[in-house]
Amino acid sequence: MTDPADDPKEDHEFSEGQGFSGEYDEFDLDPPELDIDPDKVDPVDSRVIPDLLDEETTANDAVDANALLDVGLNYMGINRYEQATETFERAARFAEDELIEQESWVNKGVAHAELEEWDAAMGAYQEAISMDGDSEHAATAETNLAYALWESGRSEQALEHAERAVEIDQRFAEAWYNRGFLLLERGLAEDALNALDNAIRLGMRNQVTLEEKARALEELGEYDEAEEIAEEAEDMRRQAEEEMVGEELGQ
Repeated sequence: MTDPADDPKEDHEFSEGQGFSGEYDEFDLDPPELDIDPDKVDPVDSRVIPDLLDEETTANDAVDANALLDVGLNYMGINRYEQATETFERAARFAEDELIEQESWVNKGVAHAELEEWDAAMGAYQEAISMDGDSEHAATAETNLAYALWESGRSEQALEHAERAVEIDQRFAEAWYNRGFLLLERGLAEDALNALDNAIRLGMRNQVTLEEKARALEELGEYDEAEEIAEEAEDMRRQAEEEMVGEELGQ
């Protein structure tokens, strides 16, 4: 369904709140740099970042939960998802601020989702939602929970949580996209089209959203418009491929 790459199933949000994201404050894959000398860090050593962090942030038996969040985000940035889950859980446990704790649970869910550990991901999202179902991170947790449920074959429950995400934040483009995708999967093309148009109006005019809109238009018999939208999506795909090749050649 939400991080729209080539497959709509790759669209789950991070604590960017990428929906989860403000928009709401989503999961940020480009977090602040840690103040660590990279020459002293062996990237193969999965323990060094938290160990160095503890040396810097543990004082008077207190741990800086914000710093732990940054460590977890750095792990996500280098695809160390297992270490990220552990770090986000520590951040949640040490956090004194409920918003930081909630964000940590959301991000822990994202890390589990990257590992396709859907039960663990759902548990983390539900933990976040149980803290405050209307906070700035709740829409992200709901939309990510919808994604995990859908991946687990529980599409009816997934739609319920996608609907809840839209109720919490009606300007959350990814939530509208997920709602549209799930409605279309259930054959409700007209409602799906309205949701996808909302996602586009809120800035989510990308290849994946346009492909789903074209599919909805086809279901409604609007073949000419569907073809036009599908061509636009294909143009976006080709442009993205050309840019990727250009970047590789430039390296």
